[in-house]
Amino acid sequence: MSTLRVDQILASAAIAFTLVAPVQALGQQTDPPQSGLTGQAKVGDTSPGETLTAPPANAAQAAAPASTLEQDRTADPLASLDPADRAIAERVRDLLAVKLDRIFTDEKVQAAVEAFYQKRNLAPLWLDKGVENARSKAVIARLKNADADGLDHTDYKTPAFAGLSPDALAEAELSLTQTMLTYARHLQAGRMPHRQVREDNIALPQRAPDPAVVLAAVSEANDVGLALDQFSPPYENYQKLKAALAQLRGKTAGGSGDAIAPGRVLTLNRKRPMEDARVPQLRERLGVSGEATDLRYDEKLAEAVKEYQRSNDLPPTGNLDARTVKKLNPTNDNRIDTIIANMERWRWYHRDVRKSRVEVNEPDFTLKVIQDGRQIWTSRVVIGKPSMPSPLLAQQMDSISINPTWKVPASIVRNEYLPAEAKEPGTLARMGFRMKRVDGEVEITMPPGGLNPLGHIRFNFFNRLTVFQHDTPDQYLFAHVVRAESHGCMRVQDAPKYAEVLAGMVHPEEQWTAEKVKSLYADGIEQEISLESGPIWIYLTYQTAFVDDAGKLQIRRDLYNLDSRVLAAIKEAQARANPALEGKSEPTMAAPAPAGPVQRRKATDQVRS
Repeated sequence: MSTLRVDQILASAAIAFTLVAPVQALGQQTDPPQSGLTGQAKVGDTSPGETLTAPPANAAQAAAPASTLEQDRTADPLASLDPADRAIAERVRDLLAVKLDRIFTDEKVQAAVEAFYQKRNLAPLWLDKGVENARSKAVIARLKNADADGLDHTDYKTPAFAGLSPDALAEAELSLTQTMLTYARHLQAGRMPHRQVREDNIALPQRAPDPAVVLAAVSEANDVGLALDQFSPPYENYQKLKAALAQLRGKTAGGSGDAIAPGRVLTLNRKRPMEDARVPQLRERLGVSGEATDLRYDEKLAEAVKEYQRSNDLPPTGNLDARTVKKLNPTNDNRIDTIIANMERWRWYHRDVRKSRVEVNEPDFTLKVIQDGRQIWTSRVVIGKPSMPSPLLAQQMDSISINPTWKVPASIVRNEYLPAEAKEPGTLARMGFRMKRVDGEVEITMPPGGLNPLGHIRFNFFNRLTVFQHDTPDQYLFAHVVRAESHGCMRVQDAPKYAEVLAGMVHPEEQWTAEKVKSLYADGIEQEISLESGPIWIYLTYQTAFVDDAGKLQIRRDLYNLDSRVLAAIKEAQARANPALEGKSEPTMAAPAPAGPVQRRKATDQVRS
């Protein structure tokens, strides 16, 4: 081989090495070279005893392969991508640089999306080699089934990837990312800030998921549906409502075949029960057991009709009349909207379910104590009147006060007690109240004792809305069917037993009983039983729709018009182009910071009762 030929080969080899090595180092799969002109000579390229080396022109050239590799990594992060994906990634890079705020209106989401795509060298999430992948199909299927969670699938626009240019595919890529993140936010935290429903009486965290967490979960999951499931409310009540919603919609989809036909009014006659062909269908609809051949409108069925009427704001006559038939029929079933409103409210609560908690359902006027996920006690409660509604909140229980002093809130002093005193001087003193002026303001208190509106016990969970639970001297209120008669606090029917249950959960070694609690009344000295080491949380909820322990859907009256407010706010959110829970325009309400000891003592000064 001539010297000239060898020099030409060496020069070509050096050039080829600098071009190919960086690509191979980045993991690019290349075809075997045809000519053998690479950075390492193949056997047979030289004569025996001849060494194939390319003397560098200078020192800089000797270091060229390593430095070029590092430069290429920095300059071209797309080098490892498939050519089809690279064209899309280049356009994604342009969109991230100049049009990101047009697609993602929230600054936190923008930052998370940009960081996510940069970390993956701008590789598409929903496309492989320019073609829609299985992950994309799974997410789109999930979005189209958003109605199952009480959402509306029409709110989540999904792109069609087939036949698009690289530029259009990049737009579709980011559009689906935006839609998926919106869905995850709606699924976890709801479609609008709860202050749009009621600004002054809800103290819940309503935290949207971190978009970076959502992106990581979806991109790394083998099952996208399960990955998104983790953002739905973790409460059993929510899951039961989801199942009930599917069942109701299944019946509605059946059309008139599932409807109860109009007919004569069925009334209860114990001696000679009326018979009607609609009775088996009615019995099935209301969950009343019986034989399919039994057509009698008996006492058991009439009682079930009465309960249904009572739960649906109909006159509880127990008669199957035209109004009741209309309400029962799936095509006129407004229970679907009621369930949707309740599912939306569950999204406002904490993500972590407290296994030991007190759960109040305000429209049902009930309280349940749950320990390690199991209900151990329940009681009736009195809640706030519609003009002074009890709030929605989730807060840790702090203590139980025995023989509490009631300091009347300023609003009650101003609006009720001072006008009463002005009208008839001495009224408050006769009622046992004490009045004094503090810093120019009238302060009214009621000392411990049987006349105290708080009764003998107050259950403390310090909150900015100054509501608590307590005993009451007016025990007759618990016999009422509708028990919405307080200023916002909740009165508990058997307060000594309630104290026993709570204290027993936190301090089992002290063997608290209702009798032991009552024994502390006599000295009239205020004492406290701490619950902070529990901890026990209290959830004030507004469940106008819930599934009871027997698996039956229950509907309660919308006393505070929260259902109608929620449904109206949902429609308003849908009317906006891209409602955001977080960001400059609509920040969520953060959970209130725990009060310190001094703040907590002050928090007990005023209780709405």
